[in-house]
Amino acid sequence: MALTYSAGSLVTARGREWVVLPESASDMLVLRPLGGSDDDIAAVFPTFEEVKSAEFAAPEPSDLGDQRAAGLLRTALRIGFRSGAGPFRSLAGIAVEPRAYQLVPLLMALRQQTVRMLISDDVGIGKTVEAGLIASELLAQGEATGLAVLCSPALAEQWQAELHTKFGIDAELVLASTVSRLERGLDLGQSLFDKYPHVIVSTDFIKSTRHRDDFVRHCPDLVIVDEAHTCVAADDTSTNTQNQLRYELLKRVSADMDRHLLLVTATPHSGKESAFRNLLGLVKPKLAKVNLDTEAGRVLLAQHFVARKRADVRQYLTKGDGLSDDSLAEKTAFPSDRYFKDETYKLAPAYRALLDDAIAYASDRVEAADSQGKREARIAWWSAIALLRSLVSSPRAAAQTLRTRSAAAVAASAEEADRLGAPLTSDSADSDTLEGMDVAPGAETEEHAGTRLAELAARATELEGPEQDLKLKALIKHLKALLADGYNPIVFCRYIPTAEYLADQLANDPETKKRGPLGAKTVVKAVTGTLSPQQRIQRIEELAAEAGEDAAARRVLIATDCLSEGVNLQHHFDAVLHYDLAWNPTRHDQREGRVDRYGQKKDQVRVITLYGDDNGIDGKVLEVLIKKHRQIKKDLGISVSVPDEMSTGVTDAIVEWLLLRGRQGEQEALFGSDAFQQSFADLEQDWNSAAEREKASRSRFAQRSIHPEEVAREVASVREALGSAGEIATFVRDSLNALGGVLRETGADFTAEVGGTSAGLRDALAPVVGAEVIEKDRPIPFRVDPAVARGEAALVRTDPVVGALAGHVLNAALDSQADGVRPARRCGVITTDAVTTRTTLLLVRYRFHLTLPSRSGEKQLVAEDARLLAFRGSPKNAEWLTQEEAVALLDATATANTAPEFGERTMTRILGQLPEVTDYLESYGDELAAGLNESHRRVRKAADEIVRGLRVTAQKPADILGAYVYLPAAVSGEAA
Repeated sequence: MALTYSAGSLVTARGREWVVLPESASDMLVLRPLGGSDDDIAAVFPTFEEVKSAEFAAPEPSDLGDQRAAGLLRTALRIGFRSGAGPFRSLAGIAVEPRAYQLVPLLMALRQQTVRMLISDDVGIGKTVEAGLIASELLAQGEATGLAVLCSPALAEQWQAELHTKFGIDAELVLASTVSRLERGLDLGQSLFDKYPHVIVSTDFIKSTRHRDDFVRHCPDLVIVDEAHTCVAADDTSTNTQNQLRYELLKRVSADMDRHLLLVTATPHSGKESAFRNLLGLVKPKLAKVNLDTEAGRVLLAQHFVARKRADVRQYLTKGDGLSDDSLAEKTAFPSDRYFKDETYKLAPAYRALLDDAIAYASDRVEAADSQGKREARIAWWSAIALLRSLVSSPRAAAQTLRTRSAAAVAASAEEADRLGAPLTSDSADSDTLEGMDVAPGAETEEHAGTRLAELAARATELEGPEQDLKLKALIKHLKALLADGYNPIVFCRYIPTAEYLADQLANDPETKKRGPLGAKTVVKAVTGTLSPQQRIQRIEELAAEAGEDAAARRVLIATDCLSEGVNLQHHFDAVLHYDLAWNPTRHDQREGRVDRYGQKKDQVRVITLYGDDNGIDGKVLEVLIKKHRQIKKDLGISVSVPDEMSTGVTDAIVEWLLLRGRQGEQEALFGSDAFQQSFADLEQDWNSAAEREKASRSRFAQRSIHPEEVAREVASVREALGSAGEIATFVRDSLNALGGVLRETGADFTAEVGGTSAGLRDALAPVVGAEVIEKDRPIPFRVDPAVARGEAALVRTDPVVGALAGHVLNAALDSQADGVRPARRCGVITTDAVTTRTTLLLVRYRFHLTLPSRSGEKQLVAEDARLLAFRGSPKNAEWLTQEEAVALLDATATANTAPEFGERTMTRILGQLPEVTDYLESYGDELAAGLNESHRRVRKAADEIVRGLRVTAQKPADILGAYVYLPAAVSGEAA
């Protein structure tokens, strides 16, 4: 007859020890390896496999370690925890170490029965991590059973990688390119949203009516919307059609008030108050109408809205935040500021002549079309803008535009002409996707114009190269200066032909032995919309790998705006050069945000804006739009979007002046024209109003529903249970040194070569650092800053390299017969001046049963914790130390050698007496359980329904993993 094992008990099966989980039944045990993760959970059938009760083996008195043994074993054990007992169930198991300020949205979420939040932290602060923390916590607690992320198709694969590598959430990509394959695997009548619980859905895919309706019917109970500002519509009729479609979709999704909804955007204000209110209305309908100038309105909003600037979190949990001291202070290394420099160039005579002739042609076409009807006028207008923008961009873009038929030429109406022509020639801040928007637009609108345009195209082709293209010549000059100062820049272009042209002109070509103008050690590559999102990331990684670790090597990335949103490039690049001006300044901010974000190693990000002094367009766009945008951001500390129609009105006025007011018109003539004056006045008024609203909202709605003291308390609790960054760094250094690694310091960081270590350690590290790194004994970089690049290891407990090292140290410590060096041991006798009487330190592992109520019913969990307990004197008459005194013993240094024979006798005597402290260990476990219960209730204090029925109890007996005796020097030679 099979024995019945209670949840939390230890059993032996398949040659190892396991913890019994609550999902077990009498005929099937669900087991997690002792110290293992949820990924290692297995089902065992006692009828067919041998299962025995297990007790944790006591330490062996002969297995003595040195003064570091206790600390290394404790840290190795805590790093291995994947099921923390605290209120944040997911923190122990995720592969990212959140900053303290990133816990604020999580704390806000846990106080809501149904999570509804708008996360609007500034660019680069880490909104993806904040949303991922909430999602992983809701899934771990059973509050959510499925997840859908709605995002741009260009960012879908990045979201998939982030969820998998950082949070252990495997999500299926639901894209226009994958849906056919996914649907082939469905059963009759089955929805793919039922088959795949976690999905990342592109906004392209969801446009289809059939798929949109299917998604609403089978939508998961947790939805994250990225770049949420593109998914709402203003109340006026000028809203983008795709925004309107997505807004209608989200209204249907958010109508289910039991569905968790996280809206993520750095720009909740698009410049339109009604759009912001509609965004809030998706979170909570009442927020769309509540008076936010009242205290009640602000309190309601603060429960659901978090929006912080970098200055708010650069230094956090300090006295300045209202805390009593700076013991928990956390500094986040954002770049201090962007250094802006506007650089000009003038057109060569031949280029000037080409531009003048093109303007004359475009002017004639627009004037002639005006008399032919509204449709023809709009087609000619978009053709003229396409021609002017491509000519200002590069000779190659100009040539391709001149040879290509205008997209608007097939329009049947003026409205259709606007719909077809605008996306390729304007730079909307709220574009639903940047995919396909970097192709060169066409300019040809009528067949008989082909000869004239072909002649202009041929002239444009002849202007390629720095001799005639002085814009390219200026670029080379400024790139050389950036490279000489140690920067690795990204050059942003508007069109694919321009990016490819620059790469051809700048790159070295090993096959033809052509030497580029930027030097032999500078690697140049282009990334455009011709590549898929995954291929773009691969191209960037290839660029970084080709440049290598050589300090003299430099990287230059030429990119279109397909990389201007969402992609993180701060690990490889640290400067931005705007080769083509965007006609909406928000696009510049998005470009710069790719490198100016958390994880950037340069303290100052450089931004160079290249503009034509005499091409009639650039200087005016820079003066009127871009410089004002910078000034507002400097004043407020955040970016304020200019409404699309306002910026379009200004650029239209510039183009109209250029075409119809004369080819060589003076700047004053433009600024004095009625059309420009009216457009600029409208822009100024609307933009200033938006800035004032944003300024007011940032001060009125400053996030204070969670006080820093509350965050500090939870951060302290997490660090106490899982370990601090300093503890992890010490563990990695001491372990690698003890195991024979070669460490080389580089400031606070270091590298480690492990080729001379044991085969066991090399085998443990190979899967996470790569077999080639181990085989060729390449140095493994360890960084204090947790925002590391690929190939680097962060000195945090969740880093895979740190985890592999800890697993090796722990396994070796628990196996006294293991081969090779064993830095951590389960016993030790240390003679030290740190104590005046014999003191025993115990490393105790506790297991807890948690009953967590949720909307879907109670969830039974088993979690682990490790504590250091210490007493003076004998176990029978123990005088117990405080937690602080016990932890301090880890820093005690040996002041004299302890004879092994004496140490073993001492250890044998103490271990034999340890049953005397069992009652204390169990009562301490009950205290921990009561504290955990209170912690869970405190975090969820605003949701009474969630805490009703919550219980935490300690499994008995606790496991004594290690015992260490500290002796004063006076008795080291006597019998203990």
